[in-house]
Amino acid sequence: METIKIKYFNDEIKKLEYIDGKSDWIDLRAAEEVELKAGEFKLISLGVAMKLPNGYEAHVCPRSSTFKNFGIIQANSMGIIDGSYCGDEDVWKFPAIALRDTKISINDRICQFRIMKNQPRIEFETVTKLSDVSRGGFGSTGTN
Repeated sequence: METIKIKYFNDEIKKLEYIDGKSDWIDLRAAEEVELKAGEFKLISLGVAMKLPNGYEAHVCPRSSTFKNFGIIQANSMGIIDGSYCGDEDVWKFPAIALRDTKISINDRICQFRIMKNQPRIEFETVTKLSDVSRGGFGSTGTN
């Protein structure tokens, strides 16, 4: 089992919890009241900083209900927080774009994260042919 050190910046937000057997993803909550008009952008504080285990990064994505409930999307579609972002002031934030007028309250679950092992070191080898299998190109289910 890995351990993540976490610092909370707001006593009002609920503590993070891992619910074994439900999902590998852990919900993150807004740590501030936010009102956005359609078309506005804001980095919404999630009220936490973490020190990830060595060799890991965090993947942050919207929850499946985030757009339905709040009308916001994540500006970068998916956020990556690497292990170097681990200082006392490295507060995690959600880059939100509002597609309709909205209000987000403290403790609203707006995104989720999971930790993943860093990609192993890789090399690229240039070749003229990858294999004898042809799927027919992009958008094809292939013939083999």
